[in-house]
Amino acid sequence: MQYGMIGWYVPLERFPDTYNGQPLALAGLASQKGYMSLHLNNVYGDPDTERSFKERYEASGKRLDMGKSCVRFKRLEDLPLEVIGETIARTDLDRYLEHYTEARGSSRQTRKATSG
Repeated sequence: MQYGMIGWYVPLERFPDTYNGQPLALAGLASQKGYMSLHLNNVYGDPDTERSFKERYEASGKRLDMGKSCVRFKRLEDLPLEVIGETIARTDLDRYLEHYTEARGSSRQTRKATSG
């Protein structure tokens, strides 16, 4: 549990260089007041994974209510669990960490901290 969510994280032993010193999240499940949310961080910023996820979700016949990485739903039956599982399972951890490192290095705060 972290940030009030059940989550799947990269252990700090594997990748300690996170922006806040906490394990890097791959996915998280949270309960909000009017809905539940599934955070798929491997979908955010990866156009191939995002495209595949959205296509397969649509093909399932279920309605997708999604932000950048957050899938909102009211009941478990609203999710195509096979699509969710396969999307998480397709994550290549080395590639995910590389993408995180590149994205973090491109932020204004990181550039400012390393240049000054």
